[in-house]
Amino acid sequence: MAAALSQLVDQHRPDLDPLKELYIHFHKNPELSNQEVETAATVVDRLKAIGPDDLEIKTQIGGHGLAAILRNGDGPSILLRADLDALPVEERTGLDYASTKRMIHAASGVEKPVMHACGHDMHMVCLLGAAAILFSCRDAWAGTLVLLFQPAEERGTGAQDMVNDGLYTRHGVPVPDVAIGGHVRPLRAGAIGTRRGLLCSSADSLKVTIHGKSSHASMPHTSVDPVVISATTILKLQTLVSRETDPRESSVVSVATIHAGDAENIIADSAVLGLDTRSTTAATRKRMLERIEAIVRSECSCAGVPKDPEFEQTRAFPLTVNDEAVTSKVEESFAAHFGEGPGQYDREVSRLTFSEDFPILATAVGRPYCFFTYGCIDEATWDLAEKEGTVSQKIPANHSSFFAPAIMPTLKTGMDGYALGALTFLRKDQAASS
Repeated sequence: MAAALSQLVDQHRPDLDPLKELYIHFHKNPELSNQEVETAATVVDRLKAIGPDDLEIKTQIGGHGLAAILRNGDGPSILLRADLDALPVEERTGLDYASTKRMIHAASGVEKPVMHACGHDMHMVCLLGAAAILFSCRDAWAGTLVLLFQPAEERGTGAQDMVNDGLYTRHGVPVPDVAIGGHVRPLRAGAIGTRRGLLCSSADSLKVTIHGKSSHASMPHTSVDPVVISATTILKLQTLVSRETDPRESSVVSVATIHAGDAENIIADSAVLGLDTRSTTAATRKRMLERIEAIVRSECSCAGVPKDPEFEQTRAFPLTVNDEAVTSKVEESFAAHFGEGPGQYDREVSRLTFSEDFPILATAVGRPYCFFTYGCIDEATWDLAEKEGTVSQKIPANHSSFFAPAIMPTLKTGMDGYALGALTFLRKDQAASS
């Protein structure tokens, strides 16, 4: 049966040229989180152009989120998800279609360059391509298909915002029996993978304000220097992973930003740190957050700060833990279609330290999910770096200003992955036995 699904996808795959053009359009016209106005409108226009007359499209869910629903008889409800937003990154890929877009960054109020540096442009086009396949072969499946395009993934708020806005209640989107999502990653283009259980770490981002006492730089003894406190704090935080975390676990603590002062001869009265932490268990996540706060407070206390430090959580992503039963079924379909081996399908793809809010769309209503990943690096570029042992040095990762997915075969791989994931559960023999 898995082989039959593969044939179905091959038979109903649309012309890829318009999808390539759409990818280039999205890449040239990125929009920041919660500002995805034109992006969402373009997705809606595309859905209307390729969708059947009975396709329902619901917009403005949790911001600029949208969902398209195709009810195709009795059977399970399957949700496929892609994300809409881009990042405040200045593109340096040198591509003919590189972004030169600038927008006001809501978090800072400053105009910044914008780039699809995480591959969400590819996700959207792959899901739209999969939609075309599923619309075309609707006689071969039964159930309800939900195509969900989520805003603000990069802020970790988009999925929860859609749920809080009544995604499954006020907006009437059917509760899925299974949710499926996908993400590009720096692997050889054409490769695709799943993993049962834990796939992506949790993530928490914090804004920490350390209060000091300002003074002239020539009289440091009259100050409480927040820069020095920040320096000792940053060094101490490094021991959370190296000395306090079990080596068998994977954790990360990074201080990514520090802002203090405006002049070289004035000791600032405060410093603001931007922290990010990743964990692979709920217990470690809780302990990391507690220890970060304890270390900051301890360093501030030792320095005699005039005011306690302040903590603001700016982002929070859950663990991504693929359902065993759902993923095992997806494995069969992917293996039959892509083949198994290097550069093909990997059912035990390596875990990711980046994080996702996709699971919320399923866990909010107690439903299982499967999240797959697929490679996007030009084959020749990847093969050379792998041969030289320079993958981590020469292959741009997600969020890099040099991140430039190879349009093909990445688009075809992701599109087929979404379509196969849905058909695994919607095919008529499967729907009848559900």
